[in-house]
Amino acid sequence: MHVAFVHRRGFCQFAALASHLAQTGNEVTLVTETVDQRIPATRVVRHRAEPGPQANSQMGRHLGVPDHHVRIGHRVAETFDAMARQGQVPDVIVGHIGWGGMTFVKDVLPNVPALGYCEFFYRAEGADIGFAPDDKPDQDTRKRLRLRNMSQLLTLDAIDGGFSPTQWQRSLYPAEHRARIAVCHEGVDTRVFRPDPSASLKLPDGRVLKAGDPPIVTFVARDLEPYRGFPQALEAAAKVAKRHPDALFVFVGGDGVSYGAPPPGGGSWKDYLLQSLNIPADRFLFPGVVPHGVLKQLFQISTAHIYLTYPFVLSWSVLEAMACGALVIGSDTAPMQEVLSSGRNGLLVPFFDTDALAEAISGALQQPEKYSDLRAAARRTVEQRFRLGDCIARQMTLLDKAMGTPGSTQILRVSSA
Repeated sequence: MHVAFVHRRGFCQFAALASHLAQTGNEVTLVTETVDQRIPATRVVRHRAEPGPQANSQMGRHLGVPDHHVRIGHRVAETFDAMARQGQVPDVIVGHIGWGGMTFVKDVLPNVPALGYCEFFYRAEGADIGFAPDDKPDQDTRKRLRLRNMSQLLTLDAIDGGFSPTQWQRSLYPAEHRARIAVCHEGVDTRVFRPDPSASLKLPDGRVLKAGDPPIVTFVARDLEPYRGFPQALEAAAKVAKRHPDALFVFVGGDGVSYGAPPPGGGSWKDYLLQSLNIPADRFLFPGVVPHGVLKQLFQISTAHIYLTYPFVLSWSVLEAMACGALVIGSDTAPMQEVLSSGRNGLLVPFFDTDALAEAISGALQQPEKYSDLRAAARRTVEQRFRLGDCIARQMTLLDKAMGTPGSTQILRVSSA
């Protein structure tokens, strides 16, 4: 079987599935702009990267993103057309539908089944936009959001089915499309991400951290920014630091802005917030982006792990933390409500309530043994619902269903997992 993946940034969410397919003797091709990682026995075909959206006028602010998506779609279509002329037609195509790459694949290869990764459908209500108290989307914002979904809707109308990583992310898509979208997460390797009482981590200054020695509060995000609750987490940690002089706080993440807007005056949110917070520099560590292996060690030695998020895409990191048996203190928002039940496998607090977050962290530092059952339950949640092998099996089932309808241009009815 020849499976072609489409993603702007590399294998990304498809890495585990692509690796499994290659290891089991299948032909794997990635059509992409850039490469995030190399996977043995796979082929990478890069197409020309299109310049980003241009917003040099009022109309440009509306049409910039759809135009960018159309151009990306054309590049991917040209790539598949060239592959077809060389006799390299895939048996099935799997691709992210959020940036336009999958828009025209059925026009170039109408007889090849195509499945779309449905990560996030933008809305003016009920998700990230309008979540913050001071965020009131105006008419202009609503128009731009509607146009931002244009390529997704065009793609869903053409491809044979789709899948979303969580029920909540699937629920954002229009009702008429949900029956064609299965729920199937990429999976977490619970053999790698697991509890380890003997885990330790050596800091650049020579200090060696172990579980409970000293008590460690962790926070992990791609970037330290409001969408992942960095301002609230830092403020709560500053309060906790005064009550627990032996605790160490580790904030992992870059200084950029993946989602949302930069702080007033530009720069990083970290530098902006630290100007107004009096915190002990030797107890607040900001290591930036760290290797995956270091993340695992942090989760294993964490006394309390903070994960806050707007109603937005659920991060892999929180599931990896749960798999390591970390006590997750999360935001009481829809993405977290799907994986965490407060008092059963973790703790939930209101996103903007820094006092409640500080109290939850303090409780974990004062009586860590009290939360051992929650830690074990968090691990079981990931094993039962997000184990890598099970998730790959579900993805393979989706591929089998798609392959069972060769030549079909109708949407494949896929059941939710």
